[in-house]
Amino acid sequence: MQTDLSLSTKYNVPVPRYTSYPTVPFWKDGMDLPRWKQVFARQFRENNRQEGISLYIHLPFCESLCIYCGCNKKITANHSVEDPYIDAVLKEWNEYRTLMEEPPVIREIHLGGGTPTFFSPASLYRLIQGLLKGAFIHPQHAFSLEGHPNNTTKEHLDVLYGLGFRRISYGIQDINPEVQKIIHRIQPFENVKRATEAARKAGFTSVNFDLVYGLPRQDADRLANTIRQSIGLNPDRIAFYSYAHTPWVNCAQRLIDERDLPSAAEKLALHRQGRELLIAGGYTDIGMDHFALPADELYVAWKKGRLHRNFMGYTSRKSALLLGLGVSSISDAGIAFAQNDKTLAGYYQAIASGQMAVKKGYFLTEEDLVFRNHILDITCKGRTSFNEAWLATLQEYTFPVLRQLENDGLVRVDEKEVEVTAAGHPFIRNICKAFDLRLLREESARAHGENSVLCGKSALSQRTSGDTSGEAGKEAGKAPDSTRIFSNAI
Repeated sequence: MQTDLSLSTKYNVPVPRYTSYPTVPFWKDGMDLPRWKQVFARQFRENNRQEGISLYIHLPFCESLCIYCGCNKKITANHSVEDPYIDAVLKEWNEYRTLMEEPPVIREIHLGGGTPTFFSPASLYRLIQGLLKGAFIHPQHAFSLEGHPNNTTKEHLDVLYGLGFRRISYGIQDINPEVQKIIHRIQPFENVKRATEAARKAGFTSVNFDLVYGLPRQDADRLANTIRQSIGLNPDRIAFYSYAHTPWVNCAQRLIDERDLPSAAEKLALHRQGRELLIAGGYTDIGMDHFALPADELYVAWKKGRLHRNFMGYTSRKSALLLGLGVSSISDAGIAFAQNDKTLAGYYQAIASGQMAVKKGYFLTEEDLVFRNHILDITCKGRTSFNEAWLATLQEYTFPVLRQLENDGLVRVDEKEVEVTAAGHPFIRNICKAFDLRLLREESARAHGENSVLCGKSALSQRTSGDTSGEAGKEAGKAPDSTRIFSNAI
């Protein structure tokens, strides 16, 4: 136990979530739109018929502010915003349709937010019908959404089920009333139970819960009660995230009294306790804060080595083309990333003028692609094989980190590959960092005294705390996180 605690303390450092590589803070403002259109069209042409494409739609509206949350959101009780926003998303979709030489094959759809169930069932029906018009649905499709236990109705579930949705993820966070009051996420356990049972009754085959540790006023007893009550509802998956207190990024978090937050040691203990309770409850740690029951499709994909990770988190299906629609959404074309304007005003203006709303992006180099695959292999398979063509780069940056990880018993390394050990499983994010050349080079530059100050904060701090666009709206079948700000450390 002492060894576990010392390792947890040692590796409790800011590290990206690696929903992309290079991570979002390394992307460039501005975007070569003609080049992005060419890349998108080529990837669509090469992958549509065989794999199909994935869609992430960011629905940013919420009726109330959860002050822990770092998602890209707009707080309003005015539901007249629904139609204009859907009109804009469908217009954006039609702009991409002009780049497609044939009808798209839709393999995945994920509705993230914000609160997708802020939208009425009729509005969601119009949105999905508009996306599917003139398209084919892949026979192995997976449609999912994020729902709020307080406002997800039977009508929502019935309409979405009829459109092909079978997965839903509920943000539970913590069940204790005092914790809920502080973070302004009031949802009685009865609502969670009702929403979960309603999803099962409607025919949904996969239910995910999001839980968070490290919240204000959260202690061992309260966390244990949250996990036990959650397990009692038998969700197929549970995402167990760390709360990151970043009030300099998320102004709403300034409302939290920092004296109510657990200490670093207490937070480590909460993580260890939560993980043990989840495993004792029959869930398997498949990596990066995600736990699944043996019958769940994500667990099966993990066992068979077919697990994949993108801005929607872990998925059992690998799609070479993920298109993000809506404000702040991120697209992944395999060899390029593109992110939409983060402001509603900017997004609306771009779409109204007949332009794409892309404001930021990145075209991957050959080196980026090689090391991106290493990181994907570690996060999804727990091992990766070394590429001899890049041996010199690996020796300079990666091997020194791996040797330290091996000395701590977190990996096994030989001349051909590295494999994550059982002890190393909770530290996958730290192991991925061994292949993050951009971050390692930046650290090296800082160590040698080179100027890397960005806006009064170190570049390293910007790179690690800012990787929040993926788990994009969430994970575990949820979306381009969604710009969620949870800690990248344990």
